Amino acid sequence: MPGKVILGAQWGDEGKGKFIDIFAGEADLVVRSQGGNNAGHTVVVNGETYKLQLIPSGILYKDCVNIIGPGVVVDPRAILKEIDGLAAKGVSADKLFIDARCHCILPWHLELDALSEKARGGDDIGTTKKGIGPTYMDKAERIGVRMHDFVGGRFEEAMREACARKNKVITGVYGGDPVDIEAVLAEYRGYAERLRSHVRDTTVMTYEAVKSGKNVLFEGAQGTLLDLDMGTYPYVTSSHPVSGGCCIGSGVGPTAITEIMGICKSYTTRVGKGPFPTELFDETGDYIRKAGGEFGTVTGRPRRTGWFDAVIARYAVRVNGLTELVINKIDPLCGLPKLKVCVAYDFKGERLTEFPADFADLEHCKPVYEEFDGFTEDITGCRSFDELPVSVQDYIRELERICGCRVSMLGVGPARDQVIAIR
Repeated sequence: MPGKVILGAQWGDEGKGKFIDIFAGEADLVVRSQGGNNAGHTVVVNGETYKLQLIPSGILYKDCVNIIGPGVVVDPRAILKEIDGLAAKGVSADKLFIDARCHCILPWHLELDALSEKARGGDDIGTTKKGIGPTYMDKAERIGVRMHDFVGGRFEEAMREACARKNKVITGVYGGDPVDIEAVLAEYRGYAERLRSHVRDTTVMTYEAVKSGKNVLFEGAQGTLLDLDMGTYPYVTSSHPVSGGCCIGSGVGPTAITEIMGICKSYTTRVGKGPFPTELFDETGDYIRKAGGEFGTVTGRPRRTGWFDAVIARYAVRVNGLTELVINKIDPLCGLPKLKVCVAYDFKGERLTEFPADFADLEHCKPVYEEFDGFTEDITGCRSFDELPVSVQDYIRELERICGCRVSMLGVGPARDQVIAIR
């Protein structure tokens, strides 16, 4: 595993955390390359549940170095809360490092996120209101506060300049109350002091690890269809959860990556607004949601639920260059008499087998299904492919054929050991 990417191949929430954790146990370095604390990974180790939002999953292994790369936006208050929460469970953050180039999420970003969503009214994007989008906006506008500013000698100057600029927008555009910079400085000085020892040029660390042949795991957050360019725009995130984003957001070239694993559920879920061709509005959708515990790690919001969409999966294979697929959370399908897979879309009488470039067209796409036998057996104790019911084996083999990518692992329960490797 010299350079392995693990990413979401749907709209996020695929259960990446468990598989990232499995491979993090073999990694010398785990790198997070995009997003912020709007994403979440749930990892269960030795009966203990860890909900990680920003810190890489390698933090659970004492010998693993954990990197937050330059493509990530970091909320100082949130990451310290996460560090303290891990410390309370006996997990040290001594080997956690934040790139000096990371942009900081600050109180005015949170305020602007909330005000912007409110101003959109019924056309809101459905953000987590964690300040992610406004921080990436500042990054693109070249006016953001980077981590080297935050923990360095420009702390007060950079903070005052940024707050004054953003208060003009908060008050002048949205009619909100200005952020009190003095209160922010008093609070955030302490955060800067605590984070200073964690900040360095992590791109050098990552490059040297790759060059020396160490195992480097690039940890994806969110999912392919939330990518700013390749996702279902405008209902997307502000960064690049596709495999190419791992290079940009960690500061290494594509030759550092040798394997790209995409995680799918055995069905499809989506949070927030936007078209969803296979969405179920009936008892089956409710059944899968309840059985799969489909509620957001960060927000707690119920997820929209539908059948497996192979058009999406093939798109993820193509745009990420996937070398393997994982089909996770098969167990929630237990008890359903029939399983459906969307193999194409009916778009105004035309059959589409490729995901449309104009994502507005999805609103008019109807799923074309193939149907497979369901199963009633409890599969949570299965640890080999041959132990699975024949109907489940057939379902997986058909997904492999339809998606055009090798299925290498299965998830049959939430725990770390509830997986099946397919050789």
